[in-house]
Amino acid sequence: MNRKDMFTIPNILSYVRLLLIPVFVHAYLTAESGREFYQAGGILFFSGLTDALDGFIARRFNQSSQLGQLIDPIADKLTQLAVVGVLMIRWPVFLFLFLLFLFKESYMFIENIRLYRQGKTLDGAEWYGKIATIVFYVSMLLAVLLPGLNDALIWLIAGLASFFQLIAFYNYNRLFRAMHKM
Repeated sequence: MNRKDMFTIPNILSYVRLLLIPVFVHAYLTAESGREFYQAGGILFFSGLTDALDGFIARRFNQSSQLGQLIDPIADKLTQLAVVGVLMIRWPVFLFLFLLFLFKESYMFIENIRLYRQGKTLDGAEWYGKIATIVFYVSMLLAVLLPGLNDALIWLIAGLASFFQLIAFYNYNRLFRAMHKM
């Protein structure tokens, strides 16, 4: 690993995202007023913005690195787990999404290792994975910003995010199976 890769702008943005995880968790868990929930939502929004920016900058300015390919998805998954984890405390319905997300991401991690051992790699997220991530973040942001939502809307939000995670899981499973046969 090249030492200068540690300090590229995309990697610094990934470090920031990692540092924002405990800040978000604390802000959300201690929030009592609407303003405090908006602050927690703002932290989450900023985290998502750094995620979009790091990928754009890495591609646009040729700052991709092996470290970035490792740390970016780790920052993404830890952020997503933290968000659904704290929402699960307030609304137990998010337990299913939490477990589904954990299972899907563990499966993908194991399959990526198996592919790597075969000399193959999955180059980035597929469109259905990107859609699932966008739906996940929008759903989670709504739940964070609007803590007074009624149970029916929370079930709808959790169900929608879960549905898209299931679609992504199904399609990634098909993709991994096809790649193993190649």
